[in-house]
Amino acid sequence: MSLERIRNFSIIAHIDHGKSTLADRFLEITQTINKEKLQEQFLDQMDLEREKGITIKSHPVRLEYKGYILNLIDTPGHVDFSYEVSRALRSCEGAILLVDVTQGVQAQTLANYLQAVSLNLHIVPVFNKVDLPNYNEEFLKKQVEDILLIPYEDFEKVSAKTGYNVEKVLDRVIRDIPCPKGDPNLPFRALIFDAVYSSYKGVIVYIRVFDGRIKKGDKIRFYSTGKVFEVEEVGVFKPFYKEVDVLHAGEVGYFCASIKDISDTKVGDTVCSSGEASLRVEEVEPISGFKEPKPMVFCGFYPADGDDYLRLEDAILKLKLNDAALFFEKEKSAALGFGFRCGFLGLLHMQIVQERLERHFNLNIISTTPTVKYKIVYNNKEEEIDSPSLWPDNTKIEKVLEPYIKGKIIIPHEYLNDVLKLVQDKRGQSVHIEKAGNLLIVDIEAPLAEIIVDFFDKLKSYTRGFASFDYEFLDYRESDLVKVDILVHGTKVDALSFIIHRQKAYYASRKIVQKLRETIGKQLFEYKIQAAIGGRVIASEVVKPLKKDVLAKCYGGDVTRKRKLLEKQKEGKKRMKTVGKVSIPQEAFWQVLSLNEE
Repeated sequence: MSLERIRNFSIIAHIDHGKSTLADRFLEITQTINKEKLQEQFLDQMDLEREKGITIKSHPVRLEYKGYILNLIDTPGHVDFSYEVSRALRSCEGAILLVDVTQGVQAQTLANYLQAVSLNLHIVPVFNKVDLPNYNEEFLKKQVEDILLIPYEDFEKVSAKTGYNVEKVLDRVIRDIPCPKGDPNLPFRALIFDAVYSSYKGVIVYIRVFDGRIKKGDKIRFYSTGKVFEVEEVGVFKPFYKEVDVLHAGEVGYFCASIKDISDTKVGDTVCSSGEASLRVEEVEPISGFKEPKPMVFCGFYPADGDDYLRLEDAILKLKLNDAALFFEKEKSAALGFGFRCGFLGLLHMQIVQERLERHFNLNIISTTPTVKYKIVYNNKEEEIDSPSLWPDNTKIEKVLEPYIKGKIIIPHEYLNDVLKLVQDKRGQSVHIEKAGNLLIVDIEAPLAEIIVDFFDKLKSYTRGFASFDYEFLDYRESDLVKVDILVHGTKVDALSFIIHRQKAYYASRKIVQKLRETIGKQLFEYKIQAAIGGRVIASEVVKPLKKDVLAKCYGGDVTRKRKLLEKQKEGKKRMKTVGKVSIPQEAFWQVLSLNEE
């Protein structure tokens, strides 16, 4: 197949604007999947994707239409999975920009559009859900022309659900998106845009071929590690793996080479030929990969059963291969034993990773309080910490710097006051407000720690679901932060400690000890749950013991007999209080997550 007959493209949009449904229609029209076998959101094969109704992983598929090969990579829309979008776009020459006519341009629509434009991708603009009644054409026109600067007439109007006009979109892809560039006569060179682990085949590497070709028996080399392997299978996505004889320049596909060590493969790396006719490693020009994702949220993952530590390590390694934004390192907790400190792009990303570990690898995991990375200045040195357990003695700290984000909120103007109040409550500020049709684009700056917990949920609640939000890292700024330690029965539980602004510390501590009292519950002895800053206790709850009826079998007799039994029970409680150990359930570790819910 010549380069002129190949098109590589993505679908980009805000969450729930119909990307996966449009991909279903493409599969149907091109007869890639039989209509009887086609289920809704076919490319979302992961059980979590179907349950939550969102795309988590990019999904490549090869479509054949009117003599052309169209390589589609379906992308996620949630802000936590924006790194999936970036790696998909690097493998494409164009993108379909999908806008829901009932919701218009949202924050993630704008963010993905700007990312695609910065990569010089050709855009095919599409309005989806035109089968729904009563959408406002004038409002839409003003929006797309004011925010996206795309003429209204350039948009194709389709219904991904009914299939109306979808063929026109495929025709536009062929007509408007340029064919891939590449030289089939040069030595093989390709970009790794994803990889998965198979128990039978080892690492399956997803590639976009830029130069040359790759076939079974070829020797290939990874640019970053210099490791050499022999290719055992090459194939394309139909959308399941289909083996082919060769992959040429411009094509998207996969290869297997009995790669057993997961660390040998790095998403974003360049893979090149290693045969006699190939270039030396220093002569290979690496393909510019996507921007390396930086973890924003950190928490500890520990096996509920200490014997599962090695299984957890193996599971995280396999998941890391398929998730470039997952960061991890080993750590030890006094309360929970050996585990891993993990970094994520957001809370949803963190929850998805935990659920994948528990479901796909049959693990029972305890996760600690999420936190962000702080910079602490003391003794003429600066130190980064991403765990409350690493917080130094308060007397030594000169200043603390916390990460700030710059965010973009798109809202109807009637909700402006509520949104500005919410931003202020989160210690943020609005820096610019711009009118775009009937909408307002509010640029904000706020501490990341305040944004990750429940900001998005509250924003949706305050605006009746009309707001959209996108953010990126800005810088570090000085803040008056303190570490709050949680003590249960006099023992400091490092996994429950959290870092918070001093002004909010007392209120948050009161709420957390009350919640922990309900969650942990009564024991056979009396104990205290306390919150402390340094050595000063700022909140405390006493949990009374469970009471066994020791007089149940005492039907009569002198009252002194009953007193003796009660005194004996009292002495037993005292002994238990000194040696008693309180069992803390997993729910307790999630209580800190909902500090700001009320």
